[in-house]
Amino acid sequence: MRLQFDRFQLLLSGMLSIASLANAAALPEPTDAFIYQLKESLVKVNTTTKSGGHGFGTGVAISKDHVVTNCHVINNANGISISKWGEEFPPVALLADWKHDLCILRFEWAKLKPVALGNSAALQYEQPVISISMPNDSPAPYVALSKIKALYAMDDSQVIRTEAAFSIGASGSPVFDYSGNLIGISTFKSPGRHAYFYNMSVEWVKALLQTQEVKLNAPHDAPFWDAPDEARPYFMQIVMPYQNGRWADVQRIAAGWTEKEPSSAEAWYYRGIAARELGDSTVAQQQFQKALRRQAGHPATLQALALMAHQQGNETEVSRIRTTLLNMDTELADALDEALKRQN
Repeated sequence: MRLQFDRFQLLLSGMLSIASLANAAALPEPTDAFIYQLKESLVKVNTTTKSGGHGFGTGVAISKDHVVTNCHVINNANGISISKWGEEFPPVALLADWKHDLCILRFEWAKLKPVALGNSAALQYEQPVISISMPNDSPAPYVALSKIKALYAMDDSQVIRTEAAFSIGASGSPVFDYSGNLIGISTFKSPGRHAYFYNMSVEWVKALLQTQEVKLNAPHDAPFWDAPDEARPYFMQIVMPYQNGRWADVQRIAAGWTEKEPSSAEAWYYRGIAARELGDSTVAQQQFQKALRRQAGHPATLQALALMAHQQGNETEVSRIRTTLLNMDTELADALDEALKRQN
């Protein structure tokens, strides 16, 4: 009886999680008027270097006096200012979290329009988000509607990977949920043509607001993403081996990842992928199931299981998984259809 009850609880939990994903994905797209209101809180961050060069980034107001951006935008700057509606303002103080690459500039007289700070702990896979940036070559803010593709636990919060690309000058740009709450700051991407784009959690912005101000040119450490490869988080270490098909390396990195972070669905997913590509379908199935126990409705895992079922001729299972993905988001079902065509 206890085993049956546990299975029922797991099934119920999975159904609720998938339902919440479906509800998030079904939200209507934001209106132009709503987007315009969010744009009013963006600023361009301008820097000059000691050699006389110029740099640019994006920032967003989180109070009438404070703008958050990436620390690497202002690193080694000889001069810093923000521009808004043709006016420029120099900062008078700095709050810095160099590890997470988040810096908050304080101003006087800027009278900025702040955004609402959200809660990244409630984020879901495939949740729609709004990214607004001010890249170098754009005369106006650039808007991208995208979705959350992965969440990576770190330092009592999480790094957010979205599908929205960002370019030079977009560092420090805000990511909002569909209610207009700030949930992340666009910060860095992986190398290569098929880059992954990562955003820092708003929880670290909130924590940073409670710290002491520092000098604009105070000594500092490098951000975590700029560490040597072996010192970077596992979710960074695994990208290039995965994209380049180095499955033994993926297996090794994923094994270390699951040992250090056994609750990570992402870690078990990659471990399953490595096992599948190295020819051990039984172990792959086991790892994928572990991923689903940690994140019910994990889209990439469901697709991987559907592809394995198709290889094994189990079209009933393929249909079941496709229906699950369809209920979450039609784009996920379409992606599975394309993957099945490539496999045939």
